[in-house]
Amino acid sequence: MRSVHVVGVGYTKVGEHWDKSLTDLMAEASLAAIEDAGVERVDGVYVACSFCEVTSNQAGISALVAEALGLRSVYGVRVEGGEASGLAALMEAYAAVASGLADFALVVGGEKLSDLLPDEFNSVHSMTLPYETIGYAGITPASVAALLYRTYLERYEMPQELVAQFPVLMHSNAEGVGHAQFPFKVRLEDVLGSPEVAPPLRRLECFAPGDGAAAVVLASGDAERKRASGQAVRIGGISLRTDYVSPFDREDPLFMTSVALSVDEALLRSGISRGDLDVLELHDSFSVMVPLILESGGFSRRSESGQDLKSGKYELGGDLPINAFGGLKARGHPIGATALYQVAEVYMQLTGRAGKRQVDNARAGAVISVSGFGALAGTAVLLAGDQD
Repeated sequence: MRSVHVVGVGYTKVGEHWDKSLTDLMAEASLAAIEDAGVERVDGVYVACSFCEVTSNQAGISALVAEALGLRSVYGVRVEGGEASGLAALMEAYAAVASGLADFALVVGGEKLSDLLPDEFNSVHSMTLPYETIGYAGITPASVAALLYRTYLERYEMPQELVAQFPVLMHSNAEGVGHAQFPFKVRLEDVLGSPEVAPPLRRLECFAPGDGAAAVVLASGDAERKRASGQAVRIGGISLRTDYVSPFDREDPLFMTSVALSVDEALLRSGISRGDLDVLELHDSFSVMVPLILESGGFSRRSESGQDLKSGKYELGGDLPINAFGGLKARGHPIGATALYQVAEVYMQLTGRAGKRQVDNARAGAVISVSGFGALAGTAVLLAGDQD
């Protein structure tokens, strides 16, 4: 197996792109990544899009992206894994480069969600839930998140503030970030005073629909040494795991086995421990997802992630900064692209290109991407170039 490196990244601003198609957005991000990598051609194109048949009336998107980039005769494939589609596509491209099928691979994800009316968006997002047992009844992801939220607060006899503070952190981190959907701060009282979506979940604890695309270029270790760009970040380990789709079918609905397994496996493959990580990008589609992921992933003890945030552990100057560019809540969550935004943001940290969000001496970082409420979860560990 060959080592695999991220050698370039690109992305669009997350927002309402009325004047651009899904293919336009993916091409824009891809061209930026290819230019950043300094390569002229890739061997394969891996596309992540969760709902493009519904949102953009489009199938066969990988060929369209390749055509838009002027890449004739390359192979192309679309990978779908719900909200974790970007991580799933990254893993497929990683396997191709590691095995020798490709020397250079482009991974691009995108989604157009702002074109949907609110009821259409709820219907599309609900496709990540099992239709036969949940979706047909009109139960939405927000309502499932609210049930988990209530269970979490009641089990641990916890004030809501300890969970509602996580969106405050995300907005604080996103302030001034050029590609963020909501690059401004909010206060805790703003979060707790926002309208209820499904009690106790409030509007400012939920991500908002948005359009965007992000891309990364992968290269084999041999190809990267020939290029000698000096901007390579090695993927030390990557893992993708499943769990029961409905959290209430699990022994403990507040524990995501898929997250625990993927984190453990990716770290083991990387040869590092949790304590070696300098930055972490995780899936915060709803506020309650942050403590559930941190605690399932072994970064905080059960029930203690909120207190860890209050102590400063997860702030930019803390022991393990999370979502330095605002996460899904503030940077945005164009679903098929989200994991690739996360990878790009960790890459920028490890190459010293994160600007005001830069974490000092960042040498190792991880991405945790989740579909639904742990139905599918993936972790990728990235290591700075001198950690081969």
